[in-house]
Amino acid sequence: MKILVLNCGSSSIKYQFRDMDTQNVLAEGIAEKIGEDIALFTYKSAKYTKKKREMVIDNHEQGLQLIIDSLLDKVNGVIVDKSEIDAVGHRLVHAGEHYSDAVVVTDHVTGVMKECISLAPLHNPANLKGIEAVTKNMPEVPQCGLFDTAFHQTMPEHAYLYPLPLDFYSTHKIRRYGFHGTSHKYVSLKAAEYLGRDISSLKIISCHLGNGASITAIDGGKSVDTSMGLTPLEGLMMGTRCGDIDPALPVHMQQNLGLSVDEVNSILNKKSGMLGLSQISNDMREIEDQIVLHNNPAAITAHDVYCYRIKKYIGAYFAALNGLDVLIFTGGVGENMAIMREQACANLEALGIRIDHAANAVHSDRIELISAPDSRVTVLKIPTDEELMIALETKRLLTP
Repeated sequence: MKILVLNCGSSSIKYQFRDMDTQNVLAEGIAEKIGEDIALFTYKSAKYTKKKREMVIDNHEQGLQLIIDSLLDKVNGVIVDKSEIDAVGHRLVHAGEHYSDAVVVTDHVTGVMKECISLAPLHNPANLKGIEAVTKNMPEVPQCGLFDTAFHQTMPEHAYLYPLPLDFYSTHKIRRYGFHGTSHKYVSLKAAEYLGRDISSLKIISCHLGNGASITAIDGGKSVDTSMGLTPLEGLMMGTRCGDIDPALPVHMQQNLGLSVDEVNSILNKKSGMLGLSQISNDMREIEDQIVLHNNPAAITAHDVYCYRIKKYIGAYFAALNGLDVLIFTGGVGENMAIMREQACANLEALGIRIDHAANAVHSDRIELISAPDSRVTVLKIPTDEELMIALETKRLLTP
């Protein structure tokens, strides 16, 4: 089975085409700046070097057609007929409380996504555009989707309810939903596989750290708590998002600083986090350079706050799980920033967490054991692969 995996943003389509008999990536790339004056298109296969081409892409339907044409290209393509695309798997974001597993896309699924647009106003409309583009271009091809929120539907009520008047939940469904579920599920399964353990016997804390970041407590393979909430703004300090703050701050900023709702929203989501504190960048590679090469005090302070907040969540979820077997670092920052992992795990010996400094410094694209031999908790660096998780779930749903 050959599966095309799509991750559609408001002006982009990230894609990956996999042969699921081998799980090999046959081709991948991204269409960016869709609907703008000049769009960018990238295509890479085993026999074709990745290149960015400038062109006009008016909408997602055109973007998908460009992807299909590239897969069929006589020189650099990887299939000879469109019928070789057996299925499409979508990365989807928000389905409220409706789905706790991967789904075959139906009218009911798209209806639920439309119903949940207010919960994910940037993501759900973009995901719907991707589904509509496939329906128009390849109406006969089955589509499946995996929601970011689905993995977290196993959270107990005491973890997902906010202490607000109950009507906010019962009438408006305001609660903790969590995100990055596909990544958290994938790396927890990989950890169990790596250790040769049944996941039902493991207590895991998964740290997905990228420009967006979240931590999840996983008990027996099920999410029991996660740091992101109704929106991806809650929880950890991130690249440009503030994470946890005093809930009265937005009101204070409006009443006393004269800021509008939109201005406050922009500050909290786009101008805070690492960018806001460091005044340098939201890119942790630049922050690391400033720390290691220049001993920049602003970068050091911002990094200290970043790591401290990770450490607090590890401690909280250790308590929620009543112990810990495995601590996972994943995501672009989690996989590649050794000084962050070391600082986040420093002085956690009381919880049984000790890092092996040499192992932690190894850069690779493999699973790495980075805990010390006498660490009671196994600490792993695991490259995430959300596209593979989506492809695997798509294959499972469509295999008789």
